[in-house]
Amino acid sequence: MKKISIFLLGISLAVFSCMDKKSKVGTTEVLTDTTSEESMANAKVAAEKSQPTDVYFKATGTEPFWSVTISEEMIKFKTPEDSVMTPHTTPARAQDSNVKRYTVQTESASMTIQIRQMECTNAMSGEVSPYTVELELKKGSASEYSSYKGCGAYVTDYRLHDIWVLESMNGIDVGREDFGKEVPSMEIKAAENTFMGNAGCNRMSGSLFFEKGLLRFTNIATTKMLCQSPNKENEFLSTLRAMTSYTVENNRLLLTNPNNQSLVFKKVD
Repeated sequence: MKKISIFLLGISLAVFSCMDKKSKVGTTEVLTDTTSEESMANAKVAAEKSQPTDVYFKATGTEPFWSVTISEEMIKFKTPEDSVMTPHTTPARAQDSNVKRYTVQTESASMTIQIRQMECTNAMSGEVSPYTVELELKKGSASEYSSYKGCGAYVTDYRLHDIWVLESMNGIDVGREDFGKEVPSMEIKAAENTFMGNAGCNRMSGSLFFEKGLLRFTNIATTKMLCQSPNKENEFLSTLRAMTSYTVENNRLLLTNPNNQSLVFKKVD
């Protein structure tokens, strides 16, 4: 009888042990699945944040807080309580100053946005922006427009952010033999609107001036090294300063101006 009791006790302990292990395994599986789902969700959010956008202008204001974004397809105006979305439209341009005016009218709202190149300071953060923005909005059957003032900036094309090596200048292929040391190259930092690189002999650096459809290389500074002849560095720098527009295609950056001058750069890793 004693042996039978010991045998039954052993079986009971084995059963409880298996149940406990199964319970732990099941818990581990649930935790693993949850962790996996959270990881996937976090990865999705990170991927969405890293996706490029076609928004080319952003502005914000206070009292009340508001924001506006302008993309190739849509204009979006937001406040904490409301939002208005309208199709994109081509702005009217002033002839004697850098001022653009967007006028949009839909069944639900009428809106005008004036963007002036004039330094603007955010009343809350103190951040300085290069453009002053004035917006007027009338919704539905409202009899009067609501006015908003704030600051804004153009969003430099993310595709410019890379390292580029010169391939041709004014339609003629170039090589190392055309410059004192090496073929000109530059690294563009789109988020900072700056660039730096080599002009062929001397080091160079400067700023980008970007608006939709407009790109200029400004404040170009170089070192003062003596360069051997023949050397097309001065021609390259002069042409770079004269560029006003660009296209990015097939790993090439094409810079042009109305005088038919051009520079073609190749993207390098």
